[in-house]
Amino acid sequence: PLDVFGMANTSTSGKPPYQLHVIGLDANPARAENGLIITPNCTLDDAPVFDSLLIPGGIGSRVIATDARLLAWLRYRATTTRRVVSVCTGIYILAATGLLDGRQVTTHWRYAVDVARRYPALDIQPDQLFLRDGRFATSGGLTAGMDLALALVEEDLGAVTALAVARELVMYIKRPGNQAQFSAPLA
Repeated sequence: PLDVFGMANTSTSGKPPYQLHVIGLDANPARAENGLIITPNCTLDDAPVFDSLLIPGGIGSRVIATDARLLAWLRYRATTTRRVVSVCTGIYILAATGLLDGRQVTTHWRYAVDVARRYPALDIQPDQLFLRDGRFATSGGLTAGMDLALALVEEDLGAVTALAVARELVMYIKRPGNQAQFSAPLA
């Protein structure tokens, strides 16, 4: 999803519309499940004010969802953030804040039952690619997170820019959020 916003920056003229920040609990690099090393450019303590917050998924999100400092920071930042998005299993972190209680949400189909068990106040819709409920949005998986990010770019910058981003990233311009996570052959 970060690539979608980065590509939007190169698909427009003038000042880039998005300032992208990777925020860490501290300044130490983190290893993603796929081995990618991600170095934050700011921490919870020095993160700037921002418009949108995307919470990534992965095994770490299922573990760190109990970090009281992170959860308090997210609750506070959500009050000043226009939209808050979880990608795939990033929902574990966002759900732990209580901010999604009573909202329609989705996550990766493999984790939907566990999320529903841990967070019974959520209205889980496990067959959706992505869902928006007010200023909160959730996606069913990593590529569904890209679909959601593209929908947000279209909302912010219009269809022409979203189309340019989709072309560059070789992705569908619009897979609707209510499309099932499984196509008929995969089911």
